[in-house]
Amino acid sequence: MEFKDIDDIVEWLEPMDYETFWQEIRPYCLVMIPREECDRDIENGFADEEDVLYVLKSMARLELTSILKLEWRIDIPFMELH
Repeated sequence: MEFKDIDDIVEWLEPMDYETFWQEIRPYCLVMIPREECDRDIENGFADEEDVLYVLKSMARLELTSILKLEWRIDIPFMELH
């Protein structure tokens, strides 16, 4: 996957479920909370899967943004000053 901006990362991560997330981020070798720890927290009821996934996606977005030096997409057309 090629990311041109942070919005691309968000759009890539957004539809992923918990299992897909772990499969898709593997090639990027991101520094993440270990899956075993996340699984254990979910299993023990310390956090629900949705909350853990939200945090993991946020961490992945931040790390990929930093590694790839990306910025947010700007959808406002450039205006010339006359």
